[in-house]
Amino acid sequence: MANMAQAIRLALHYGEENLGVREIFGEDVGPPLGGVFTATQGLKNAWNSPLDERGIMGAALGLAWAGLRPVAEVQFVDYIFNAIDILKLAANSLWMSGGQFPAPLVIMTPTGSGIHGSLYHSHSFDSVATKLHGMKVVCPSTPIDAYGLMLAAIKDDNPVLYLKPKALLRSRNEELIPGEPPDEKELKSMIDAPIGDRSKWKPRWPNVKEYLVPIGKAKISKTGKDATVVTHGRMAPIALEVAREIAQKNEGGVEVVDIRSLIPYDWDAIKQSIRKTGRVLFLNEETEITNFGEHLLRRTIDELFYELKVRPRLLAGKATPGIGLSAILEFASVPQKADVERAVKDLLAEPA
Repeated sequence: MANMAQAIRLALHYGEENLGVREIFGEDVGPPLGGVFTATQGLKNAWNSPLDERGIMGAALGLAWAGLRPVAEVQFVDYIFNAIDILKLAANSLWMSGGQFPAPLVIMTPTGSGIHGSLYHSHSFDSVATKLHGMKVVCPSTPIDAYGLMLAAIKDDNPVLYLKPKALLRSRNEELIPGEPPDEKELKSMIDAPIGDRSKWKPRWPNVKEYLVPIGKAKISKTGKDATVVTHGRMAPIALEVAREIAQKNEGGVEVVDIRSLIPYDWDAIKQSIRKTGRVLFLNEETEITNFGEHLLRRTIDELFYELKVRPRLLAGKATPGIGLSAILEFASVPQKADVERAVKDLLAEPA
């Protein structure tokens, strides 16, 4: 049973063998490390770039314009800001060329907090990414979705920004990727490089199959009739855990909508859930000012105001310049399980 990093690796292997992926690159992406989170370990087309985010993005865009389908990694999303103009160029290229220059590239990058990485390894990019119109943006919360979204991103003719939640890259789920062995120890022995000398090591890839998660399609992780939580990425499993615990205590039925794609997002799924429950909490770990959840909240008020039972709410990260190294500072900067539980219970308790 694959964790998220292994699921991404399996998807990239499938892409190499079946979808024409010939270039997978970034800082420490190739051997011997195979990515700082091992998501590219053992891949035959993975290679190490210089420590240059602008160079990585420029090379990826050039390769895409030349007709290839590259997958490039920015080692941490915190370092993607110095390539923002190239990201915008990639996003705009098809539109501004009148359809002549598609850019079928995938930019994957670890995002968010949860690993106590302090100022340069803890931040999110979600809200900025949603302003790069022309670029699709996805963020999985489970290994099976990570696999399916990566294959969908590789096959897409548009540039796709693939956000990998740092805190979830070692997480597992009950759903198996088609073709993977069910025993996680067996999978580890097949595709995880040994510690130490790796010069002669080669992976034994399982015969994984195509499985696609459509970009722009949300998932209802748990159904409920009393309140809706709209979330993605690292916050999705936290919301699901809280919703299940509230249900076990007979304190309400909370529906969890994991949007999985930020651009395009599945407004129909969000709208249907809010119409059913009349109560909604938008939840993410981005800073609260100019937050993507604020856009969803505004649209909810514009289109569903008279169907709401109570005011819609947003729970997001604090508007601070950064996240500190101390666990106490990190916990105070982004929503934790206790914050989510409190916000959901307040939402349920507010009189209609």
